[in-house]
Amino acid sequence: MRKVLCGLAMWAVFFGGPAFAQAAAPDNSAATRQNAPPAGQPSQPQPLDTLAGLSADYRVSPNDLIDMEVYGVPELKKTLRVNSSGQITLPLVGNLAVVGMTGQQVEQAIAAAFADKYLQNPQVSIYIKEFTVRRVTVEGAVAKPGIYPVTGELTLLRAIALAGGGGNYANLSEIMLYRKGADGQQPTQQTFNLEAIRDGKNPDPVVLADDVIVVKRSAARAALRDSLFRDIIDSINPFSGLTPR
Repeated sequence: MRKVLCGLAMWAVFFGGPAFAQAAAPDNSAATRQNAPPAGQPSQPQPLDTLAGLSADYRVSPNDLIDMEVYGVPELKKTLRVNSSGQITLPLVGNLAVVGMTGQQVEQAIAAAFADKYLQNPQVSIYIKEFTVRRVTVEGAVAKPGIYPVTGELTLLRAIALAGGGGNYANLSEIMLYRKGADGQQPTQQTFNLEAIRDGKNPDPVVLADDVIVVKRSAARAALRDSLFRDIIDSINPFSGLTPR
């Protein structure tokens, strides 16, 4: 019996999941109800996907709609759609790549394009009238796999946090990031060590729209779990030490 209890203790400590935590924890249901949000309100912050939540560091994406004005030149007041290649078409200038830029960077790029040939020290202002909700997919060994809408700059560490962090047996030292290739080419694949990012040893990479993040399971931890489970079963089974005749 002592062997069985030790085995169960090791299982709970190393692979303690919600079931073990719930069984061991005292009944705090009253405190939980007291601290719970009012009915009808979300229990946690929701991803931003409205114009009201558009932050200053929002990066322009394909299909965004931009209002442009040039001070003192009413003829250049235009509404421009970012095409699938990430460009807008400016009068007199032609195509200008703006995808991935902040609003301020777009203003500077447009001003530079006009100043190159046509205007002296142009003062450009833009307003992102419509923006495309960007989504990233996080799946694998995370607490809440799914597709998440985001605005503003998103990094790998923040994306994993959106998905509730690593799940059981997550291998955070080998996280795969898949990104669409340019011009319809095969997706690119990169591997990141989230533990090194947390420790400040590696930079936290920026996650782009339509990226797919896959958190792998640790094969070693899963194998150890199976081994401990087998040891517990063998210790409970009174016939485990007998060999057939």
